[in-house]
Formats: sequence, structure tokens, C-alpha cells
Amino acid sequence: MSIILFLIILAVLIFVHELGHFLAAKKFGIRVDEFAIGFPPKIISFKKGETDYVINMIPFGGYVKIFGENPDDESISGSDSNRSLVNKNRGIQAIVLLAGIVGNLVLAWLLISIGLMSGLPASVSPDFSDYATQKRVLVTATVNDSPAKKAGMEVGDEILKISVANEIFIPKNTADIQNFIDSNGGKNLIFSVDRSGKPINIGVTPLKGIVANKYAIGIGMDVVGIVKMPFFSALFNGFKVTGLVIKNTAESLGNFVYNAFSGQADFSQISGPVGIVKLVGQASGMGIAYLLSFTSLISINLAIINLVPFPALDGGRILFVAIEAITRKKMNPSVMNTINSIGFILLLILMLVITYKDVVKLF
Repeated sequence: MSIILFLIILAVLIFVHELGHFLAAKKFGIRVDEFAIGFPPKIISFKKGETDYVINMIPFGGYVKIFGENPDDESISGSDSNRSLVNKNRGIQAIVLLAGIVGNLVLAWLLISIGLMSGLPASVSPDFSDYATQKRVLVTATVNDSPAKKAGMEVGDEILKISVANEIFIPKNTADIQNFIDSNGGKNLIFSVDRSGKPINIGVTPLKGIVANKYAIGIGMDVVGIVKMPFFSALFNGFKVTGLVIKNTAESLGNFVYNAFSGQADFSQISGPVGIVKLVGQASGMGIAYLLSFTSLISINLAIINLVPFPALDGGRILFVAIEAITRKKMNPSVMNTINSIGFILLLILMLVITYKDVVKLF
């Protein structure tokens, strides 16, 4: 079931991405020769107008054949060259190339908004507070070698109450917990937590030095609830959440690339198709809202990665357009096509390596 869900999600994400390119090309009168989901061999196809619509057997991908995207003599100076992407002005070229990325970002926004309308587990920020129910204080992080870590506290634990001597404290927010811990420094605090439906008592003694000028036990916390909003509020807040996720994703990718070039990147954190199948299974097991949220994250990641200025990606093609705009000269078509082909081969090799690592992790 996880594999089937993954293939459906992948097909939807690719369809939306390629549909963005397709609609933009059609809007500007550019000829589109083929719209395909998956890679050959072909399963089914039909032709409408000048475009062949194809579903292929290998589901890991898809493409739109836009006339002039890979320039040749016919698209540059042939009888239909006025409808070629390469002969459109650079602004139109950039819009067509960016359209797939925009499609994935819009899809992510809609999925997050639908999740907020149906009831999405989320951090109860001030924007969400009035719409949240079933609020819980969860442990979101544990510091290595901290009292909480040594005592066995884990990420995901729900803090139900804290006991010290004859006093019982029922938490409502993270600030209250931090103040209670600080005011009971050096004492043995009993945290009653819920871990996946199982009640556990954990004894922890707050220490100084973890947080400046305060007693602490070394955990991160957040108030999480089920956020359910009306239509327009969900669209507005979904847009804000999408923007925040885009920002965080771009920063994480930038940090990873920087660390990769400095030899500090942790490649074990990267997942390919096999790893994503596992995550899809976990998300679907927690409910449709989690699956929608996870799909939106994949869609945003796909958009950001495609924006990277690497050959064969949309960002690489946009870079060529930018270079032409700056130099006021057209690049040699054969050079561009060769660079894109090399980039595509490198991406395939990278995907194979990541997939191999995913399979190794399973064992």
C-alpha cells in the first residue's frame, strides 16, 4: 500500500509540475509536442491537436516536450521556428521554465490549506490559538548529555504533569514549565508523560549551565493541537505556512550544499524513492491530514531543488537564459544541450547512489 500511495503522490507532483510548463507554453503560443507521465516504454497515448499525451511504464518521472527547449536547427530556423521556446524573448522563456516550480508551490499551498480546513496537527502559534483543540505540550528535542536525555525522556513525549515533594503542577504552556523547572532547581522533579499511549514517570533534576542564568533539564517543547479553520482563514494561513516552509527548506538546502563543499555534510539524512516510500507509509498510518502535510513538504522540496542552477534542472536552464540576458548573446545550442545531457546523467547516478543507500538502511 505504501508503494502505491508513493506512486500516486509522485504522479500527482510530476503532473502538476509539468502542467505548469505546459500551460505557460500554451499561453505564449509555444508548440508542445508531448506531455508524458513516467518514462518509456509507453503504456497508452492519444493525440489532441498538436500534442501527444502519454502515460509511460516507469513511474519515476515525467516530462513535457516543448518545441525549442533543446534547441536544434528546426527550432531555431525551421518553418515553425516562430513557435519555438528558444526564439521567444527571454522573459517568456523564464516564465515557462519557472511555471513548473510555481505549480508545485501552489499545490503545496492548497494541500496545507485543505489540511487546515480538515483538521491538521500543528504548533499552536498565536495565529492558530483560536482554532486549536486537543492542545498538548510535547517534547520536541532533547539535548545530548542533558539531565532529560540521561533520564530517558524522548522526543514526542507528552508532558501531563510535574510533581515535586507534595506539589503537583499541570502544564498549560511551555513558559510555565520553564518557570516551574527554574524555580525548583536542584530538586528531583517527576515528569508524568504519555509516550504513544503509555504513561511513564521520569525523574529529572534541573541543572544550571544548560540555559544561561537558569535551571533547565535540556528539552525543547511546543504546544501542539488539532487546528481546524474555515475556508478563507485556512487559505490565508496556509499561504503563510507555505512561505515559512519554503524559507526553511531553502535555508536547509543551502546549508547542506555549503557543508557538502566543506566536507561536513551528513548524506545519511538524504532519502530517495525507497526512503520516501517508508515515510509515506508512516504518514498515511497517522491519517489523511498527515499525508497531505507530508505531500506538501515533498512538493516544496521538489520545487526548491528544481530551482537549483544545475544542468538539466529548471534552475540550470534559467541560468542559461540569465547568462544570455546579461551578455546579450545566444549561447551555442550544442553546448547547452551537451551540458544538460551531462547534468541529467549525473542526476541519474546520484539517484541510484541514494536509492542504494536507502536499501542498505532497510537491512
